[in-house]
Amino acid sequence: MNSSTWQQFRYESAESLKMALFQIRANKIRSFLTALGVIIGIVAITMMGTAINGIDRGFDKSLAMLGYDVIYVQKSSWSTMGQWWRYRNRPDLKTEYAAQLNRIIADNPHSELLIAVPQMSTYQASAKYRERNLEQVFSLGTNHDYLQTASGNLSAGRFFTPGESAGSAMVCAIGEDIAVGLFPNEPALGKSIQIKNRKFRIIGIFRKQGKFLGLFSFDNQIIMPLGAFEKIYGKNMFITMRVKIKNQERVAEAKEELLGLMRRIRRLAPGKEEDFSINEQQAFKSQLDPIKNGIAIAGIFITGMSLFVGAIGIMNITFVSVKERTREIGLRKALGARRRTILLQFLIESVMICLIGGGVGLATALVITIAIEKIMPDFPVQFSPDLVMASLAVSVITGIISGLAPAVTASKLDPADSLRYE
Repeated sequence: MNSSTWQQFRYESAESLKMALFQIRANKIRSFLTALGVIIGIVAITMMGTAINGIDRGFDKSLAMLGYDVIYVQKSSWSTMGQWWRYRNRPDLKTEYAAQLNRIIADNPHSELLIAVPQMSTYQASAKYRERNLEQVFSLGTNHDYLQTASGNLSAGRFFTPGESAGSAMVCAIGEDIAVGLFPNEPALGKSIQIKNRKFRIIGIFRKQGKFLGLFSFDNQIIMPLGAFEKIYGKNMFITMRVKIKNQERVAEAKEELLGLMRRIRRLAPGKEEDFSINEQQAFKSQLDPIKNGIAIAGIFITGMSLFVGAIGIMNITFVSVKERTREIGLRKALGARRRTILLQFLIESVMICLIGGGVGLATALVITIAIEKIMPDFPVQFSPDLVMASLAVSVITGIISGLAPAVTASKLDPADSLRYE
């Protein structure tokens, strides 16, 4: 395309754009109703993308709380959560396994594992300070190495020492929700709280971490030495071994090594099924994918139906517009307008209606997203620039597809017949 042809094309496009905007302004209600299908479709596809992006963001944040370089030895499997009957007859784990694992790890310089930390936990805890009382607190007993396998950091104070851990000292580190709930107007550090008729001195406060998958809050927990936990809750609570690995890129190898070590510790004969489970983040990913796929399928179906209806509506209205302006088209062609010029005029008008609909749809989706963030701050939603570009691209493509047939029809009209059209 030479420079003169390019300039002519630019001039025709600019004129067609002006005429399209004039027609849209002159028929505001009709244009809005015509674009309604596109608006609904863009809202659907944008909210679908926003939900999926938000789920991914919230999921990644939650996995970071678990630790990308930590795997868990437990009685049951995360991949079949809720199917408790499959694991109820398994023998309980023992906190002593952590020390056995650490001795084996220390003797093997080529081990993929770094350290094993035992923990026991319960949701049945309550915490009390004077007249204030918190129920359904997550209470966790562990040893002084816990922070090596945890993602949270202390915002104030310290964690318990090896001596406090070995001596089952009545000390604890608490989450921010506990600190705010029991001590809204005074510092929590150094105070003593009552947990099941025992006094625990607060020596540390964890920095706010948020909720795991929007459900369990890491800020609603009390962490104490394992021996102190056993004194008030007994030794038969939920036991987990947190095992930190050296390289998070070699999770599969680390899991395989840990599997062999646990079979050795549990004295399982070759060929006998494991009576324990090794869990890591991939189990949650496999459960999340069907949810994301369901959202995507529903969003694509609603979007496809809305855009199909919108495209048919735009095509019909554009055909009507061609009929209404037949004499105008004949006059322009009689004065020398090319077929390309007429085609551009109606094609650009169709695209502009879709782009305006896309813009309104994006604005609506943004308002809905902001409202969700205000009403439900823990619900993961994320409005990204990629969604804006994708929505506008879909709008343009819809406009081209729906406006092409009427535009071609208009460009092929005979000038003489058009001028005689009533």
